[in-house]
Amino acid sequence: MKEIYKNIKGYEGMYQVSNHGNVKSLKRGKERILKPSKDGGGYYKVLLAKNGINKTKKVHQLVAIAFLNHKPNGMKIIVDHKNRDKLNNSLNNLQLISQRENLSKDKKGYSSKYTGVCWYKPSKKWLASITINGKQKHLGYFINELEASNKYQSILKTL
Repeated sequence: MKEIYKNIKGYEGMYQVSNHGNVKSLKRGKERILKPSKDGGGYYKVLLAKNGINKTKKVHQLVAIAFLNHKPNGMKIIVDHKNRDKLNNSLNNLQLISQRENLSKDKKGYSSKYTGVCWYKPSKKWLASITINGKQKHLGYFINELEASNKYQSILKTL
């Protein structure tokens, strides 16, 4: 894929981001690729300066804003790394999904292969629960893992 640069919103003529996940400075008439650093969550970040004010920006979010028309809105729609590699900020590795989809996509290391379902040892049954507006709602205990998932899915469809 050919590398294409676009202006960073709010920093037009000063900084650009590419579809390969590179950020460059256009200051002082010479272009230079910024070296990103990692934030506490393991994502690449860069420091952008304007009018003496420095702001830290995550590279994957800059790419999504420039190329996917992403409008940050808290945690409703988020930028997801398709291959789970937080350092691969190439456009073809990024997608916009809901926070719920993001939490549901990787089930490795969990007791159930289904979202909203876990094995509850004390009752030796499958427990179904869902979080709505930050509050956990208990949906019941089930002998069958699939039945627990069906209950979760039926509640999800009503939201």
